[in-house]
Amino acid sequence: MGVRLGFLSTYPSTQCGIATFCQALVTHLTAAGADAGVVRLVDERLPRTPPVVHEWVAGQAGGAAAAAAVLNTYDVAVIQHEYGIFGGPDGQDVLEVAALLRVPVITVLHTVLTTPTPNQHRVLAALIERSDALVTMTETARDRLMAGWDVDPARVSVIAHGAEDNRLGVAPTPDGGARQRTVLTWGLLSQGKGIEWALLALADLRQRVPLPAYQIVGQTHPRVLEREGEAYRNRLIALTRELRLTRTVHFDSRYLSGPVLRGVVRRADVILLPYDSKEQVTSGVLAEAVAAGKPVIATAFPHAVELLSSGAGLLVPQRDPAAIAAALEQVLTVDGLADAMASTARSLAASLLWPNVAERYLQLAASVQSLALRSAV
Repeated sequence: MGVRLGFLSTYPSTQCGIATFCQALVTHLTAAGADAGVVRLVDERLPRTPPVVHEWVAGQAGGAAAAAAVLNTYDVAVIQHEYGIFGGPDGQDVLEVAALLRVPVITVLHTVLTTPTPNQHRVLAALIERSDALVTMTETARDRLMAGWDVDPARVSVIAHGAEDNRLGVAPTPDGGARQRTVLTWGLLSQGKGIEWALLALADLRQRVPLPAYQIVGQTHPRVLEREGEAYRNRLIALTRELRLTRTVHFDSRYLSGPVLRGVVRRADVILLPYDSKEQVTSGVLAEAVAAGKPVIATAFPHAVELLSSGAGLLVPQRDPAAIAAALEQVLTVDGLADAMASTARSLAASLLWPNVAERYLQLAASVQSLALRSAV
């Protein structure tokens, strides 16, 4: 019998990147024959269907103990860590669960900061101490753990953020013709996505070349919607009007997933990720873009620097519309460049596909369980 994995994470119907990640990973682990269950983090109880086996409601008395009790019925507990998904200052409530776990723990780190606050550092240090193995999705994140938390590198496995195989039906980018090209940015919308810089770049670009269609796809992040409504989207729409780009820029506020989203990605000619952050060590959107074999233009956040450095994309500075405009002009006009970038992206796809990523997690879980059993003898 294979190792049984209990996950502590957000999970659909919650709409966030961690939930989507966990759903994809659990789906592919199950397809590989693993037994996996999810303790879902929620603000209020939701309809529960497998693989969700329990819900930890934020602020609920005894919630941490109940969550730990369920996770202790599995062979290995897998904690998806992001400061914002757990309760308490900097998500410190996760430590209550970690302290009660009696099975080996793998912690998957979606964020590793270069300059954490003292409490962020404390929370992650305590979680690291309780973990038998750590997973990062980039070498940059692994290096940050070693530098900022003095982690033994042998405890850290770098496993890529997974992606669905979206290469089927990818057509070569045309070198000429009258078809308007399409540039796509997608994902949950929030301040920091940098879309304002992309709009300013298009206004600059129109002085030199015919403008592509720019699609901005995704609903506003639910947490952002609770705090400030559609303020950011409304500012972007107003800027679009001010720059006279309404015929070029198209907002789609739907939350797309599965085949519909993959179809939108396949139809795009270029993926643009103009993010403000210089800290981001994980981007599911970036992984999906590369796995789809698409040319990517991205700001130089760490995950993009690692994944695009072999030629799958172009890197630009944060908050630099002129640099974004120049990169778009290159990809749209330089003969063969987009096709060369797409070819490189497709060559990277295999290492990013979820079946391969799930197999890496299975190997790690089996190793962690074996070490725990030997230590117990």
